[in-house]
Amino acid sequence: MLYVTNTLTGKKELFTSPTDNVNMYVCGITPYDYAHLGHGRCYVSFDLLTRVLRFLGYNVVYGRNFTDIDDKILNKAQQEFGDIHRYPEITEKYINAFHKDVAALNCLAPHFEPRVTLMVPEIIIFIKKLIDKGHAYVAGSDVYFAVDTFDQYGKLSHHKIQDLIAGQRIEPSNKKKNPLDFALWKGTTDTSFFKSPWGYGRPGWHIECSVMAADLFGPSCDIHGGGRDLIFPHHENEIAQSESLSGQPMARYWLHNGFVQINNEKMSKSLGNFFTLRDIFELADPMLVRYYFLTHHYRAPLDFSFHDLKSLEKSYKRLTRVFDKICPVVDQRTMSSSPIVQKMVSYLYDDLNTSGMFGVLFDNLEILQKNELELCAVKQFLQNVLGLTLDPLPETQAAITSEIQTLLDEREKARSQKDWQKADQLRAQLQELGFEVQDKKL
Repeated sequence: MLYVTNTLTGKKELFTSPTDNVNMYVCGITPYDYAHLGHGRCYVSFDLLTRVLRFLGYNVVYGRNFTDIDDKILNKAQQEFGDIHRYPEITEKYINAFHKDVAALNCLAPHFEPRVTLMVPEIIIFIKKLIDKGHAYVAGSDVYFAVDTFDQYGKLSHHKIQDLIAGQRIEPSNKKKNPLDFALWKGTTDTSFFKSPWGYGRPGWHIECSVMAADLFGPSCDIHGGGRDLIFPHHENEIAQSESLSGQPMARYWLHNGFVQINNEKMSKSLGNFFTLRDIFELADPMLVRYYFLTHHYRAPLDFSFHDLKSLEKSYKRLTRVFDKICPVVDQRTMSSSPIVQKMVSYLYDDLNTSGMFGVLFDNLEILQKNELELCAVKQFLQNVLGLTLDPLPETQAAITSEIQTLLDEREKARSQKDWQKADQLRAQLQELGFEVQDKKL
């Protein structure tokens, strides 16, 4: 029996499904740059959930979207080509890169990857229905959702409307009837964009996932997930739109993985602590990165450092040595009947407690080395359910990413200016990231 923490109720709940089929929708990326550490953690977490559900015997149907039209994408097209209308070239580049990066992490491909630009007619129909039901209103060439018409607004983030108005992220506009109202359609005078009953424009961010999830799974799905940063406003707004229209719960379980931080700070390019998966793969094998993610509970904040990543290399290499044996394929029944697998599974069934599961594994490594049948059962479990290939890690040399080089350059500048306090701060930051700095005499 699998228990998961449902963000909607704030409680750990037994996962049940009326059928053997489980529909899961996970919010995907906005492809305007390479996937970063937070993306990697999110999709490894939901890949693990997919594998555990399959181990339980469920047929998981997995949908993950691409938001392939957005201000950030248009800005990137302007920066790279001097023309926002070349944005499809941007999205194709980064979608292809994303596929390679998550494949390197051994994440199973979703069954469906809908794109916003291919769903605009359905989005327009959805918005029209919201207007007809009195949940949305037209303001010039824009359309807004009227938050006041959905009396359960705030139930996912567990905030009151008054608190949200006071302190949360709200798009400013003098067209809104309520500060919390959010855009369903963003109008423009540029006739090269999408035509709608309200003029040319493009969909708002939140309406896109409501429509794509409904198109895949109907008004309700079993699991809806994503990173914790999506709880408000994105998922809160999805619920308001979808449930206002259908009158049914958008999802039975809402699951969210924890933030990735660097030195207890949110990743930010301005702070020089923003790392793409490709940056990390220059320093460590992708399978070590997956192992690193899995050694932390998916809901807990993860304070990333290169030092911690490299320190785990020893334990992962130990696993690859122990399981460096060609095993026959073990059937599900034999694998499930392994006493060690059963102990490991008991932790995974408790809200995907991977750290407890690895504790059982390492406590039993000596036993496994003496029992070939058990070793082969556990090996297949780790490969099939944890997604670890257990291939020997290649020898890697530490590479200096552009972000690390920026910190090094800033530190050298501070030293040349005899700003010793700043230089020491930057040195400490580099040490936290796993880099020891040897100073040259000035």
